[in-house]
Amino acid sequence: MVTGRSLRVVYFGTPEFAVPSLVRLMDSRHDVVALVSQPDRPRGRGHRVQPTPTKAAASERGIPVLQPDRMKDPAFLEHLKTLEPDLGVVAAYGRILPDVLLDVPALGMINVHASVLPSYRGAAPVHRAVIAGEPETGVTIMRVVTELDAGPTFAVSRRPIGPDETSAEVERALAELGADLVLDVIEDIAAGRAVAVPQDDARATFAPKVTKAEGLVDWSLPAQAIHNLVRGLQPWPLVAARLGEARLLIHRTERITATNDVHARNKLPPAVDPRSAMAGSIVEAGPEGLTVMCGDGNLLRITRIQPEGRRAMSVRDFLAGHPVPPGARLETP
Repeated sequence: MVTGRSLRVVYFGTPEFAVPSLVRLMDSRHDVVALVSQPDRPRGRGHRVQPTPTKAAASERGIPVLQPDRMKDPAFLEHLKTLEPDLGVVAAYGRILPDVLLDVPALGMINVHASVLPSYRGAAPVHRAVIAGEPETGVTIMRVVTELDAGPTFAVSRRPIGPDETSAEVERALAELGADLVLDVIEDIAAGRAVAVPQDDARATFAPKVTKAEGLVDWSLPAQAIHNLVRGLQPWPLVAARLGEARLLIHRTERITATNDVHARNKLPPAVDPRSAMAGSIVEAGPEGLTVMCGDGNLLRITRIQPEGRRAMSVRDFLAGHPVPPGARLETP
């Protein structure tokens, strides 16, 4: 139900995740008086400076864009005050907002967070949920407070995580889910009927940034754990492995649960007995992928890889120019 006055909104967001909520807000009856994005940085193979995804979207609509180097910059803060915002909306801005900034909008600030709070507070909630093998995640709209992701919550929307979904796929879905949810909350705030419920801090878990070192896979781990790691470390840094002298980035894997009939099901000649293979051993190398023994005795099939310095490709295409003998081993780089 649309009631109450339209609000003057300052939007804080930088990556693709923040674009759907920004677009939904620009399409609404509310007035986006400015976008605050992180500064443009070099991206892509050519390392050319490109506008952030939110800047590109806002510029198409003629929305003023602010890209301060420092959140406490006096000129930036003064400019924000002159805009007289009613509300600040934050979605994956990428920096901690200081108290002096939180006090600028008359009605405070709300945040689109990609987890069901208080679980997975922090910078990488989607990646951590996928790596942990969670069956479900969601989006929470909360009030921004000084402590990271600890503010009271207005609304939550949940969705399942598919067994083979990557963090990039889940994040895209959550971005759309959050766009619908945050607009509902803004309407409630405009009408004076929004209710914020305190989080149970005792149940809080945390989601620190992923690091490149986490992609150095240990093949002695269980197959499911490696599968979750491959899904979770996308689109960066990806799981890495070494095959002989070649360094490979692993984009896609699939679980194989019946190790004893792997040869029969694939109608391939016996290569390495799965029951005696060491962790990391390639049991089969065929058009369906590289089938690898993991530390718990279960198999994992790698279906899409990226040789260092080249594009991602199917294992079928990789094997056309790089035959892999059964019994070869994948190593930690």
